[in-house]
Amino acid sequence: MRILRGIATLFALAYFLLDALAYWVVRPVLYRISRLPVFARIGRWAGGLGPYPSLLLVLLPLALLEPAKPVGALLLATGRPVAGVAVIVGAELVKITLVERLFHVVKPKLLTIGWFARGYRRVTGWLCWLKETAPARAARRLLRRLRRLGRRLSLTVRRALRG
Repeated sequence: MRILRGIATLFALAYFLLDALAYWVVRPVLYRISRLPVFARIGRWAGGLGPYPSLLLVLLPLALLEPAKPVGALLLATGRPVAGVAVIVGAELVKITLVERLFHVVKPKLLTIGWFARGYRRVTGWLCWLKETAPARAARRLLRRLRRLGRRLSLTVRRALRG
């Protein structure tokens, strides 16, 4: 049983690290997109929904977009790398933009559903534990180093282009 938990933890860690990396890469774009007036209108509309319609509003895009990752992986595995990457990146962009914004708006309503609130607390507790594991800390250190390297490279390129 401990082996299965370890394997599940590694898979979950890899999944969440990939999601976190994707979010880190697209965050500047998402910030600009989230400021569009359409998101304010959607937020006002979603804020007026009840708890269960709010849950459906969040789950529907997730149910439609999560299967895109395995489809993208299948395209990659069958020798169509451009299509595979396009499917994965496109679905991730839409998912992060839409689901994150919707969840942020309707979270207070969702937490009024008893079983959802219990599950949310359990998942967030598990994620807190997972984030403090040695592999997660190592991954955060690596991401910080990569971010610093990216900034240095960007600065070097900008200086070279100017001068």
